[in-house]
Parts: sequence; structure tokens; C-alpha cells
Amino acid sequence: MRSQAVRCEHHQRRGVSAVEHIRRSESVASRRGEGETATTPLEPADRERARAIPEAAVARLAVYLRVLSGMSDQGVTAVSSEELSQAAGVNAAKLRKDLSYIGSYGTRGVGYDVEVLVSHIERILGLTRNHSVAVVGIGNLGHALANYGGFPGRGFPVTALFDVDADLVGIPVGGIPVNHIDEITAVCLEREVSIGVIATPPPAAQSVCDRLVSAGVQCILNFAPVVLQVPDNVEVRKVDLAVEMQILSFHVARRADEAAGVSDANNGLGVDGMVIRP
Repeated sequence: MRSQAVRCEHHQRRGVSAVEHIRRSESVASRRGEGETATTPLEPADRERARAIPEAAVARLAVYLRVLSGMSDQGVTAVSSEELSQAAGVNAAKLRKDLSYIGSYGTRGVGYDVEVLVSHIERILGLTRNHSVAVVGIGNLGHALANYGGFPGRGFPVTALFDVDADLVGIPVGGIPVNHIDEITAVCLEREVSIGVIATPPPAAQSVCDRLVSAGVQCILNFAPVVLQVPDNVEVRKVDLAVEMQILSFHVARRADEAAGVSDANNGLGVDGMVIRP
């Protein structure tokens, strides 16, 4: 079943961009042999731009979109690269480079039109397409994801929930009845799920992933602390909260050590508490 080259996480080892699947993947509906697609494909020019965007720039574009959407809500119509870069927490030159990938260069003395820039970024990130999300594993995390109101507003409505617990099956969570995981393939096909979210215990994650893939799901967000094996046409993003906490712990410890080093220096102490005489 997985005779194609196997890749892990988000293709970093293969050097494949997160937007590469835009080029090589058809819409869910067209893959299922339906007459009309459920998505709006990119124009050829946008498709070429998407191919050239580095992985790191994709993540920054998502940040720019969040900041720009907030500005738009506040009635801001134009923004300079300096203002946007400061709000997004990036270097202004890097921001201008990122926006050049999507064909937006701004106007000298005016800056960027906020609404136009939002439209460009949404199109490149595929947010003009219809997305349908399935969450598998309705524990504490799954409940939180199913009830999160921010997904529908950003174009990612949760339309299917799955769990193996008989006590949960049939019970609405966030207004959606939970289905048994044995129904993943049928339900995902019926509801045209394009993104699967795995929030199961580690031992169940690969089996759930296989079911999602068999239903035509090509994008998976994985919260289980395991590396999933998937075909080349499936994009996987892994979110390991424990790893993120460990990274933060490293920065906390480093800053504490740096502060202690400064304190030792001020007290005339050198390496291993050796007193440094003038």
C-alpha cells in the first residue's frame, strides 16, 4: 500500500515545499471522479509562484495574513513594509522578499494595499479553496479542537469527528456527532474531507493515518508523538507540544545561565568560581 517512497513529517528530508502539494495534487472532488471540483485552482502564474516559495517563507506568509487581517478589521487600508514587519516580528527586507514571491511589491510612499495583499496571500496559501476538516481522537485535545471557533472563520470548518470509544460515538461535540473510526473512509468520502487531524494515542496514529489516506485525504495535521509513513502525495505537519515545551525550557535555562554568568562576572568570579584579581 505504501510502495511509493515514504516520507516523514513535512518533507524536510526530501526538500519538498509545503506548497508543492498545490501543484501536484488535484482537488478532492476531481480525485473522486466527480464532474465538478470543490475547489478553485490556482491560476498558472500563481502556481509558478507557489513552486518557488521556500518552506520558511510559507510559515511567515501565514503570520503576515494574521496581522493583515487584524489591521483590516481595524479599518487600516494601507501599510508600509516597516510597519508590517514590526507587527509580524520579522526583518523588513525579509518581508519584502517574502511578498515578492507572491507578486506583491507595494508602492513607494504608500506601501501595500491591505485588502489586496490579504487576497494575494489567501490565494497562494490555498485559502480560496473549500476545506473540510476531520478530527480523529476525541479526548481532551480533540474536544478542544472540535469546539475551537477559530477554524470555521478561517475557512477550515470541522465536519467530521471520530473515536473508538463506544461511549462517545453518536454524542455531539461542537454540534457534530462522533462517528466510530471504522467509518472514517465512508464519512470522509461523503463529506469531502481534505484535512485530517490526528489527536489519538501514539499506537493508533498510523492506522488512523492509513484510513484517512484511503479516503483521499492528502493533508494531515498530526498531534501524536510518532512519525507517520505516508505516500508522496500526502502532506503531513507534526505538532509535538512536549517538544515545543522542551525547546522553551532550553531558552529559559540558557537565559538563566547567561544571567548567572553576568552576576558572577560582576562579583569578580571567573570559570568554576575562580576569583579574578585585577
